[in-house]
Amino acid sequence: MSRVKILQTSIDNLDMSETLSRISKTISNNEQIHHVVVNAGKIVAMQSDKELRTSVNSADLINADGQAVVWASRILGKPIKERVAGIDLMQRLVELAHVKGYKIFFFGAKEEIVKDVVKKYSNQYSKDIIAGYRNGYFEKGEEELIASQIHKSGAHILFVAISSPMKEIFLYENRHVLSNVNFIMGVGGSFDVVAGKVKRAPLLMQRSGLEWFYRLIQEPGRMWKRYLIGNTKFIFLVLKERFKF
Repeated sequence: MSRVKILQTSIDNLDMSETLSRISKTISNNEQIHHVVVNAGKIVAMQSDKELRTSVNSADLINADGQAVVWASRILGKPIKERVAGIDLMQRLVELAHVKGYKIFFFGAKEEIVKDVVKKYSNQYSKDIIAGYRNGYFEKGEEELIASQIHKSGAHILFVAISSPMKEIFLYENRHVLSNVNFIMGVGGSFDVVAGKVKRAPLLMQRSGLEWFYRLIQEPGRMWKRYLIGNTKFIFLVLKERFKF
């Protein structure tokens, strides 16, 4: 497997099919994959946040979630095959769990949101895929207890829907407690989308790299700094690396 490195960030050069194949094989073999996705904002944060950078780069499988990252890889001469969006991967893995009889633990978001996610997937597939769930509000001192609860749930798959860098650091610091969970993954705001709280951009905007703009329109007060300032910093970093200034 080819892994590229751009802007201090390691990324696996895999498409969606290859990513799913590796994850499925790992679960079948009762092994573990610690998975993360990176987008422009996270890569910008990793430049100054050493703890986040270590947590991400130590993962077993790292996908490019943002289209901007794919474009940057091509500009920097290390082209990545395609974007593997975290929410798309999560949806495909829920389908896989239903087919293969795997159990999933859903951790994160508000209580009503995570309950809606569990209810939706239980109705769409089966209650049998649910190992457990918990909201994403907790104190730092509760992390080991939460990880232990997930460990005891019998889950094959763990989705963590809390913000960065908390989710990356939680998974990295508790990876040994979670060693019996075959696949652990941070999914950011994906629970909000599944629960219907946030609408996802139309497919054309996703493919055009404008999903961030659609999200900005929905929540301008909360997202303007993350996207407008973050994306500008990312463009600067890419140009600086490309032209060595």
